[in-house]
Amino acid sequence: MTTLSAQNLVLPSASLGAENPLAPLRSQQELHQVQNLDELPSDLRENIGYGRLHSPLPCLNQDGYDRTLTDRTFTALVLENDHLRATVLPGVGGRLYSLVHKASGDELLYRNPVFQPANLALRNAWWAGGVEWNVGSTGHWTGTCEPMHAARLDGPDGTPVLRLWELERTRNLVTQLDFWLPADSEVLYVGVRLQNPSDTDVPAYWWSNIAVEQSPSTRVLVPADQAWRFGYGKRLDLVDVPLYEDTDLTYPMRHGRAVDFFFEPLAGERPWIASVDADGHGLVQASTERLRGRKLFVWGEGAGGRRWQEWLSPGLQGHGYAEIQAGLARTQMEHLKLPAATSWHWLEAYGRISVDPAAAHADDWTTARTAGTEALRPVLDQLGDRKKEWLTVADAAPAERLAVGSGWGSLELTRTGWTVSAGTPFAEDTMTSRERAWLPLLDGRLPAADAVPDGTLVSWQDLLEKAEDNWLVWYHRGVARHHTGDVDGAVHAWLQSGDNPWALRNLGLVTGDLSYYERAVGLRPDLVELVVEAVDAALAADVDRAGRLLANSPDDPRVRLLRIRHALRTGDPETARDLLADVLQLPTVREGANPLADLWVETEEALGTRRPVPAQYQFGMGG
Repeated sequence: MTTLSAQNLVLPSASLGAENPLAPLRSQQELHQVQNLDELPSDLRENIGYGRLHSPLPCLNQDGYDRTLTDRTFTALVLENDHLRATVLPGVGGRLYSLVHKASGDELLYRNPVFQPANLALRNAWWAGGVEWNVGSTGHWTGTCEPMHAARLDGPDGTPVLRLWELERTRNLVTQLDFWLPADSEVLYVGVRLQNPSDTDVPAYWWSNIAVEQSPSTRVLVPADQAWRFGYGKRLDLVDVPLYEDTDLTYPMRHGRAVDFFFEPLAGERPWIASVDADGHGLVQASTERLRGRKLFVWGEGAGGRRWQEWLSPGLQGHGYAEIQAGLARTQMEHLKLPAATSWHWLEAYGRISVDPAAAHADDWTTARTAGTEALRPVLDQLGDRKKEWLTVADAAPAERLAVGSGWGSLELTRTGWTVSAGTPFAEDTMTSRERAWLPLLDGRLPAADAVPDGTLVSWQDLLEKAEDNWLVWYHRGVARHHTGDVDGAVHAWLQSGDNPWALRNLGLVTGDLSYYERAVGLRPDLVELVVEAVDAALAADVDRAGRLLANSPDDPRVRLLRIRHALRTGDPETARDLLADVLQLPTVREGANPLADLWVETEEALGTRRPVPAQYQFGMGG
């Protein structure tokens, strides 16, 4: 039989902290910029150029986390039969945290023993492990550290189905995940549906991001003979599988540097990907045809890659993890057009695969991948029928609420009157005071409380333009105008908003006039995010002003980093050396950046010394 239960999962966890109240007028550094577009096939080039997200608005950034681990209890929803036990965490993006094969006792996923956010997502905060469901735009999705709605319903065979759903706010896509584990099934099915309830086409993106443990003998099997390689050189190059530069790319731990391989699907082959150990056992993910893309990501075995693995899993034991992934398009740089009032759906399957080890690790790649296909044949042959069964309940109303997500979906339906499936209801009672604060705007007003503005509902621009004037309305008008490319209109609106730190900060960022930043910091000298942004801007243009801004700034690792930069800019490498000697942990260090190592080298050069960069400062992944 299959059971669905709610349990408590206790993990050592860093605090996620408060959202950054500064409007994210620009996206964070995007690593997936392709520099050889002219060399690519036209369809790939067109998809890469379509639908890029330039800001996570209306969401705010999540960069207030720390690196102090204390026990935290997570709600875990556990779906279990005689073969598998699946643990889902609805409070953090619906992560499939664990998948245990009961007969062998094997954990099929990489199960992170801690919750430690780091700066890798569209909104900054992201954590490693399990299966993450990325929807919306290139990158780790805006809901990866946010709660989702969860409920139980009866499956087509009478067993319980766990449903998760939420509104992805940058695209207004209703995202639905149905976890289904029939009583006799040796695989976990995940039915996915993306609903576009609007009357306009929307750029669509989906990648199921699967973390699996790696060892020197781990091999990835996939039905492909070519792959698009993408590294930090920012080129997409079509290479042969498995050999690339005399290295078998299908063995994750044979790579020295971080790299992506997006596999070209073979004609006539159904989509799947697996990670197997020396004995041919491991995790397999398969899907119906819509989810065609497959990918391998490795951190690499260089110093930077190992440092990132330790950073994401403090106290890391073993060899860390690699990621095998499945997506709508061939690569993660692409978006596809989801038509108005249309839904896309597919079925995924997760379970244990066992392949004859001699075949799985054969030097002949065709032998290896064919052995994987044959081992998976029973699952592949059933997927189509299983999808039809799942679709009979895809619109069924939830029977029992298990967790509550956000109220943003309910608010958007109140504004638009969109029709969504009865299977993904956004009840009025899910709205909190945060969402309800926007309801008066439907009647032409937005009360201006003496408070921090929330993330601007940029899709509500028409209502903002018609609303009664006050400082808050002018502030949000400016953000909405900027979001649509009307920079002059945005500046005008923020000037009308008056002498408040939020509008002044936006003016400083957009105009480059540092006096706006200085006035904003004068009003909120306690706001670390504001001080950091203001000092960073000043260091590039006015070092004396940067020094004034730093004079009474709060103590924070990001501020200490700026003090090091300021010391070097003002010819004081001794102070920079002293600050670097007091081991600095920068929780928000960004993937692809290596600021502490760079400052260490610059300091050593200024002092005329050549001490090596300490391992804890080495985050570079290059190549």
